[in-house]
Parts: sequence; C-alpha cells; structure tokens
Amino acid sequence: MKIGYIRVSKHEQNEALQRDALQDAGCEKYFSDKMTGSTWQRKGLEELLEFMRLGDTVIVWKLDRLGRSLKDLIETLNLLQERGVDFISLRPCFGNRRDGPT
Repeated sequence: MKIGYIRVSKHEQNEALQRDALQDAGCEKYFSDKMTGSTWQRKGLEELLEFMRLGDTVIVWKLDRLGRSLKDLIETLNLLQERGVDFISLRPCFGNRRDGPT
C-alpha cells in the first residue's frame, strides 16, 4: 500500500499542495501533522508508523517533511528499512525501492 505523510510547519500553510502530489503518486491513505517550531510531537507520523506493514511504501512530497533534523530523518528512514517498508520522496525524487521510484 502507498501511504502518504503530510507535514506543514505553520498553521497558515496549506496541506493541499502536498496532498495533491501524494494523490497523483497513488497514495491510498494519508497521515498528517501541523507543527510549530516548538512542537516535536508528531501524532500523525506515530500513527503512520503503527499502521504501516511489510511491503508498504511511505511517500512524502519533500524529504524535509519526514524529519525535522538530519538525525531525525536518518532514524526514521532506518526504522522504515528495518520494517521492510519502502520510501519515496517526490521532491527531489529519492527512494530506497529496488525497482526505483514510481
């Protein structure tokens, strides 16, 4: 299953751009977070991590949507890999799928 993750950093940002791109990429389910600079809790990401299964693909609009720091991003990507979940970032096009991004 293709699962989309959306994160907007400010309340005035709109998630429609990300949702449209993820829909075009074929995502069947979405999880999202609205965050401020002082908020590190990501309930949507936590729910995604509980929902995903072996063979799923997590897709984000941009690489920085998945992690708030390089360390955080690497830890999350390692967790996906450990659980057998593929990852695709639409911008820039990046992923760990053996058959390449779709």
